[in-house]
Amino acid sequence: MFDFYPEVNLSREALLEKLAGAVKTSRFEHLLGVEKAAISLAKKYGVDPHKASLAGLLHDYCKEVDDETFLALIDKYDLDADLKNWDNNIWHGKVGIYKMREDFGLEDEEILRAIEIHTVGDSEMSGLAKVLYVADYIEEGRAFPGVIEARAVAAQDLNQAVAFETMRLVDYLAERRLTIYPQTFEAYNAFIGYLK
Repeated sequence: MFDFYPEVNLSREALLEKLAGAVKTSRFEHLLGVEKAAISLAKKYGVDPHKASLAGLLHDYCKEVDDETFLALIDKYDLDADLKNWDNNIWHGKVGIYKMREDFGLEDEEILRAIEIHTVGDSEMSGLAKVLYVADYIEEGRAFPGVIEARAVAAQDLNQAVAFETMRLVDYLAERRLTIYPQTFEAYNAFIGYLK
């Protein structure tokens, strides 16, 4: 673990205190679980573990922010108006990064981009973005059907892990007749070849 995060000018203790005040206990534990998985994946796949740690800790900071705040941020930063047609599942990453800039002064573009797309993926993802995307899916607190296989894939190949997770996400949403964010299809098309 790291004692200080210069990107947000906070000690680990101060950062954890701020996060614990922003999310419920179970989500705080999820943040710690994602951080742990992200550091492990980062070390395995040659990604900066410090950045992985911070991205893991911050990725769901905005998960419990109210809808009105997200809608106001979309207007304030003149973001794509289509975002208003979605919900917290999309907003806490894609819009949440603007609140993180305000609340933490976070300006590290690689970390912000990884957090921005951690629920939807993208056709082009940095190593850090892949690490966060996969860590969020496989962290030790997750217990859904298929997570053991997902962890095994993640231990073999990071691109395959992104493909596997995206395939499972598309299947899950389609089976429930839920709308799928277009960027997720782009990620699916870009990465599914890794599973062939």
